Amino acid sequence: MTQPADAGLVRLQKVLAQSGVASRRACETLMASGRVQVDGKVTTQLGARVNPETAVIRVDGRRIPVAQTHVYLVANKPQGVVSSMADEQGRRDLRSLLVGRTERLFHVGRLDTDTSGLIVLTNDGEFAHRLAHPSFQLSKTYLAQVRGMVKPQVGLLLRDAVMLDDGPVTVDSFKVVSAHGDRSMVQVVLHEGRNRIVRRLLEAVGHPVLRLSRTAIGPIRLGDLASGEVRELSSSELGVLLDAVGM
Repeated sequence: MTQPADAGLVRLQKVLAQSGVASRRACETLMASGRVQVDGKVTTQLGARVNPETAVIRVDGRRIPVAQTHVYLVANKPQGVVSSMADEQGRRDLRSLLVGRTERLFHVGRLDTDTSGLIVLTNDGEFAHRLAHPSFQLSKTYLAQVRGMVKPQVGLLLRDAVMLDDGPVTVDSFKVVSAHGDRSMVQVVLHEGRNRIVRRLLEAVGHPVLRLSRTAIGPIRLGDLASGEVRELSSSELGVLLDAVGM
């Protein structure tokens, strides 16, 4: 039997309401005011229907993720947890953070076992591939406790370039957060994803890392998420990430 041409299409105001934008009536007001775009075009017609699986919808320019059949999580990986969903050596892995979840999830990128902080977990393969791919240039922010008092010229050196054994590295930004005695806390932002890159970079400029945590990937922030805890990506976070990776 032939499917009708509008099979799978849903009224736009219903899609917006189900995505948590506002009530259906308030969404109709947003549409009538010219504040809603579908696939790059302003849509004011209240009878407009869209395919929730494929439509790129924006309200006031902000991407609104819809029809989420996948899971997108942020975890605050504790130090000592292996970035694996099933460690062959029996060490504590990321599954230990997912008690009660039944989805088959996998992690995006890795954190060293001795590095804590933000890691993304999902069952959306295309999203994971793009988020991890260097061509999409998502910045990563790290907070590191290092040995020694960091002098101003270290930041200049890091922003210029540091040559490591596998090539040069530059950072997007670097700042000293605090300093006490022979310890300093520094923030490093870079796009690099090479193995142990932050540790190797800081050691190369004379400040070995004592503790390291990733605090952000692009627009995603750990915030007050406690060590070992997991939360879902917010709608606004996911919307920005979908745009960032071209989905």
